[in-house]
Amino acid sequence: MSAAPLSDRSGGEWLTSWDPEDDARWDKPLAWRTLWVTTFCLTLCFVAWFLPSAIVPKLNALGYSFTKEQLYWMAAMPGLAGGLLRIIWMVLPPIMGTRKMVAATTVLLIAPTLGWGVRVMSPTAPYWELMVLAFLAGIGGGAFSGFMPSTSYFFPKRMAGTALGLQAGIGNLGVSLVQLFVPILIGLSWLGVVGGSQQMKVAGKANVTVWYQNGAFFWIPLMICGAILAWMTLKSVPITANVKQQFDIFGNVDTWYMTLLYIMTFGTFSGLSAQFGLLMGNLYGAGNAAIVSGTGATAQVLIAGYAVPDPVKYVFWGPLVGAVARFAFSPLTDKMGGALWSLISGIGLIGSIGFTMTTLVPDTSSAAALQGGFDRFFWGMMAIFLFAGIGNASTFKQMPMIFEKRQAGGVIGWTSAIAAFGPFLFGIGLTLMPATAFYAIGIGFAVLCTAITWVRYARPGAPKPS
Repeated sequence: MSAAPLSDRSGGEWLTSWDPEDDARWDKPLAWRTLWVTTFCLTLCFVAWFLPSAIVPKLNALGYSFTKEQLYWMAAMPGLAGGLLRIIWMVLPPIMGTRKMVAATTVLLIAPTLGWGVRVMSPTAPYWELMVLAFLAGIGGGAFSGFMPSTSYFFPKRMAGTALGLQAGIGNLGVSLVQLFVPILIGLSWLGVVGGSQQMKVAGKANVTVWYQNGAFFWIPLMICGAILAWMTLKSVPITANVKQQFDIFGNVDTWYMTLLYIMTFGTFSGLSAQFGLLMGNLYGAGNAAIVSGTGATAQVLIAGYAVPDPVKYVFWGPLVGAVARFAFSPLTDKMGGALWSLISGIGLIGSIGFTMTTLVPDTSSAAALQGGFDRFFWGMMAIFLFAGIGNASTFKQMPMIFEKRQAGGVIGWTSAIAAFGPFLFGIGLTLMPATAFYAIGIGFAVLCTAITWVRYARPGAPKPS
């Protein structure tokens, strides 16, 4: 499969005489319009990708009876799909062009979003069917490695950090939006015009009437609008590169170094975003058998005075912190260089992961000990999200500086594809081993990436200062 030749890409959708590095051949308003339209659609992509993370923790409360391991696997599946599909989306920008790729991708988001809305209305779907829907949600994750390289074609290198940081950071807000608004949307009876209500069983409390399909159906009209907007307003830059040509990035050692760095940053952000609610519930909530006895409405808190946290009230904060950090620090990466901030990100992740490790075995000796442990756990997680977000911004500043434009787009797509396995790897890791062991591996990996950053990119006289 190869891109159409330049002779077939003149006029209409395809731009001509386009060079962002030359002000005379760069349409700045068009570049920024492209950024905002694709960012709106990318935000919806992240909504679709992380919609399962807002639904899966509540499936059993809605009447399903899955095991803890099954729920971890289901929450991990969008990450596996996102990573696999990013390998496909990374080669699409030169082949399809920005306009067709963004519009078609946004239409595809409707299928899994609609499916989740239908299947939460009654607890009858088999496990395999929900796993398929979780996999299809990965379309939203796959889109990232197509959208970001495509946007990089529209901006000069001096603005790459800001432009890509804004798009990725605001796009990442889709994670927080879905985790923040789903709990609100499900309580709005007037919005439940399709389907009836459900009874959600809350441990130790009376059943709650909800309209859980609202949490999915609400986004579909926005997806339709996004697809129409993309088709009507976007243009495409005629970058020529077939699949084989795009794969020459793998002969460059910096491709592999930057892949490791982006796994450290975005892999951590996406992995913890998907698993935060389940991890919190299993450590400090109703999933901890040392805290709660009984089931359903008869469950009782054993230690008086300790209020078991409801994950839905907290999970959106982590993705929000990470997303805001990404676009807030992007202008600083343009001014000070990406390598410096990648170094700060790595050091910060080492410290924050180490701090959070001390809270992964809850002290159940008293209510005060439990509450104090939860507070430290929460703030430690916020620090992890903060430094991961900073690193997400800095690595995307580095890549356009290290690689020439055609390769930079491919590297951005490739690193995004691999890092998108974060939710899957975190889900499997937390299923197969104690959380403390998994976090210890995270520290070791962050130390490795920080050392690479210093030696290759950040130290005085580094081979590839960026």
